[in-house]
Amino acid sequence: MQHEHPPSRLPFLKMHGLGNDFVIFDSRGRTAVVTPELARAIGDRNRGVGFDQLAEIRSSDTADIDLDFWNSDGSRAGACGNATRCVGRLILDETGKDEVTIRTERGILIAQRAGDEVSVNMGHPQLMWDEVPLSRPVDVEHLPLNGDPVAVGMGNPHAVFFVPNAEETDVAGWGRKVEFDPLFPQRTNVEFAEIRARDEIRMRVWERGTGITLACGSGACATAVAANLRGLTDKKVRMEVDGGWLTLDWRKDGVWMTGPTQLVFKAEFDASFLERI
Repeated sequence: MQHEHPPSRLPFLKMHGLGNDFVIFDSRGRTAVVTPELARAIGDRNRGVGFDQLAEIRSSDTADIDLDFWNSDGSRAGACGNATRCVGRLILDETGKDEVTIRTERGILIAQRAGDEVSVNMGHPQLMWDEVPLSRPVDVEHLPLNGDPVAVGMGNPHAVFFVPNAEETDVAGWGRKVEFDPLFPQRTNVEFAEIRARDEIRMRVWERGTGITLACGSGACATAVAANLRGLTDKKVRMEVDGGWLTLDWRKDGVWMTGPTQLVFKAEFDASFLERI
């Protein structure tokens, strides 16, 4: 992908979905501007803006838009469900359509209006060891790790642990260790799920390259899939994350996620900030 040096002044949006917060660039009509260095500088919550993920909108030949994701440590994120919903809201409002298509590394995703909320089809889960991906052939429904997690790929890797009490789980300690386990060649996101009922889950998350976040859309999808694979829940569930509630529905055409979005502000980076990167 081509990149150019950021313009002298760079407009951006700040949005969040359930407290899962994003900086969003609209790079349609120009080459991509995000680099690992720029992502790290903006992702610094003390010296930049701060975000869980950065999303860059680009022109597309095959969908309404293309969308790239970055983590705050400067690494690429292959998928980000809540950012996809937030950007989906922007494009739905911009076009006036009830449905738009968004091309990510995951493939072409569909975003739809759902009353005041936005639904996104996050695609089919990846349930083969080399799709997740894992470093060697193992049973993805019972990984050979303490805690017996399930591995699910949603365009990015996830390890889902089922715990008796999500509130009392050491998400930071456990999550950091599992993220870098050799079983995950690309590192992994880590979810801790408490099953409350056949249709309700409480989930907390450690995101690869970011840490604890208030919500993780792809992680919510992975958790819903893992819980159903284990026979713990139905295919449609409500899920409480630290930032609020999502609805997940694993259908024949993929995992649909529905929830709220919020535009927080529009601003631009000053030239003096960009020059120091």
